[in-house]
Amino acid sequence: MTKEAVLYKKEDSRIRCLACARKCLIGEGQTGFCGVRSVRNGKLHLDVYGKIAAAHIDPIEKKPLVHFNPGSKVFSFSTYGCNWMCMYCQNYDISQRRKAEGVELSPEEIVELAMGYDVDGMTYTYNEPAIFAEFAHDVGIVARKHGLFNTMVSNGYWTLDLVDYVRNFLDAVTIDFKGNGEQKFLRRYTGATSAEPIIETASELSKKRIHVEITDLIIPQIGDDIEAAKQLLTKLYDQLGADIPIHFLRFHPDYKLNYLPWTPVEILERHYKLAKELGFKFVYIGNIPGHPYENTYCPNCGNLVIRRYSFDILEWHLTEDMRCKFCGYKLPIKGKLSRHAFKERFETVFI
Repeated sequence: MTKEAVLYKKEDSRIRCLACARKCLIGEGQTGFCGVRSVRNGKLHLDVYGKIAAAHIDPIEKKPLVHFNPGSKVFSFSTYGCNWMCMYCQNYDISQRRKAEGVELSPEEIVELAMGYDVDGMTYTYNEPAIFAEFAHDVGIVARKHGLFNTMVSNGYWTLDLVDYVRNFLDAVTIDFKGNGEQKFLRRYTGATSAEPIIETASELSKKRIHVEITDLIIPQIGDDIEAAKQLLTKLYDQLGADIPIHFLRFHPDYKLNYLPWTPVEILERHYKLAKELGFKFVYIGNIPGHPYENTYCPNCGNLVIRRYSFDILEWHLTEDMRCKFCGYKLPIKGKLSRHAFKERFETVFI
């Protein structure tokens, strides 16, 4: 299955793709950097439209989204390909494969499959959803008609055209910075040129009232510079404000960087401290189950209001309208506590 793309324009005899910040200029019979957007007969086609590479039922906290419909169960899926070439990617068998293959399902069939697992929403993840935006869009429209929300996990390396394109179905997105967005790191280890398009994407999505949470994968020795973190966090604070959730994620060795160690806990805690000092109210450390900074604390009274262990919610001390039960402070958490919150939320999807 393939379909003509929406996000492109013609430039003389070639096509300019507008799905991501690379803006590939693609000639007849050629394919963009992602490997799944190609030109045939003068038109840009999405070669992975309707082709599923991976699917699973996950807790929404795995994305991680912790300030959006907490405790939700989501249907996660991907295609193949990516607009980055991260040398540490844990999903490299999906993201770095440049083939238009997968299990073929229409948007209607995907949503029907998802609803069979009694999920709260859809998540476009595992590879970069920008590259299959038209497919995600069509699935998202159907999902909304059936009462499901839509979220993405993305590197944020988008265009403003894409931001406008997703606004009619996207509810929340995790924007995933790598190595504090430091330029040399990005160029060497991801193939991206700058963090500026990512910051712009996060800002524009937030302006359109799409919920945004920020993650930053801290990679020891090559992507853990605290001064780079300060520069990035200062920009994010100026653009997004104090209420934006910030997650510092622990790196684990994988793919071409499997020789590096796990991120030392003290480095993550140093980043946490910096973010708090800069004024962010909701800062988290991820990929360390049981760490106290997995939890949510009321910024007004300091009491623990959501206790977590990994992706599970263990304690909940908020009212239905997300006010702290200890002091009444209203936390900026969108949606409601899911009925799935205290249940098992990992399931295998059979296609």
